[in-house]
Amino acid sequence: MNQTGYQLAEIVARFGGRVEGDGATRVSQIATLDCANAGQIAFLTNAKYRKQLEATRASAVILSEADADATQMPRIVAANPYSYFARLSAFLNPLREYAPGIHPSAVIGQGAQVSPQAHIGAHVWIGEGASVGAGTVVMVGCSIGENASIGENTRLYPRVVVYHDCVVGNHVIAHSGAVIGADGFGIAMDEGRWLKIPQIGRVVIGDHVEIGANTTIDRGALNDTIIEEGVKLDNQIQIAHNVRVGAHTAMAGCVGVAGSASIGRYCRIGGGAIILGHLQVAENVEVSSGTVVTKSIREAGTYTGTFPFGENREWRKNAAQLRHLDEMADRIKKLEQQIETLKGRE
Repeated sequence: MNQTGYQLAEIVARFGGRVEGDGATRVSQIATLDCANAGQIAFLTNAKYRKQLEATRASAVILSEADADATQMPRIVAANPYSYFARLSAFLNPLREYAPGIHPSAVIGQGAQVSPQAHIGAHVWIGEGASVGAGTVVMVGCSIGENASIGENTRLYPRVVVYHDCVVGNHVIAHSGAVIGADGFGIAMDEGRWLKIPQIGRVVIGDHVEIGANTTIDRGALNDTIIEEGVKLDNQIQIAHNVRVGAHTAMAGCVGVAGSASIGRYCRIGGGAIILGHLQVAENVEVSSGTVVTKSIREAGTYTGTFPFGENREWRKNAAQLRHLDEMADRIKKLEQQIETLKGRE
């Protein structure tokens, strides 16, 4: 990063938007409105934070056309302040660069192809026949299985595990503890004992995917588990075998997707949501946090299925009533029929 920062005029020349106020104002870092100091640029994306805008110590701010006159401080006016903030933050805070090369403690299997432009950290294990592309960084303690393929400019943080035969695309980020390609939960009951069903599919991950810490993506039982390009997965997500996640879908932490579910493009799945197996979810679907999806969703929209929390005693009473909904519905139907009968006698 340029230690002296960048003028607002320079930032606008690079990212677009327009400057209001002193375009020579320099900023070197991003911060929130309430925590920013001199030399930093903040952002306003929600009108309810306007009071913080009045009190901020930031040198400049990013805001929308609707809020352009909410302050007289130097500012960048952008169509989408939040995405502008994201792009500027990435520019001011680039990923650490790693020198190409293979650490002496790394183990490289026979026939593995590691680009001379890749960085292979300490105690990494790369299996026979695997490949690692140019510009990729494989950090300490990672394990890449036999015949697995890791694309270019991908970053595996410490202790990521990629099982045999799996494919990871270009510009992928996988955070520590992620496991790609473990066996799916395939078992069959036979004479009182569970038989393991071999999981012979792969995991195939597209370009520009991000996988959070301790997230697990199971390999397919027969066909592949597929994560399409641009998908963003938060921490501690479970993707079961044979699942397909459509391009540019985002999932928050602790989501669980059961086997053979298919999720469309541009979906947004809230934290803790559960999608049951063999279901279809259309494109542009938003599932609220904590929702359990028990049937396929055929149309775009927002879907919510949470039971509101409350004081425990009240919640228990309401929950008890839910057990009798079918009975109550039958009684109401009978009462309606009786009322209609009485009306007919008038």
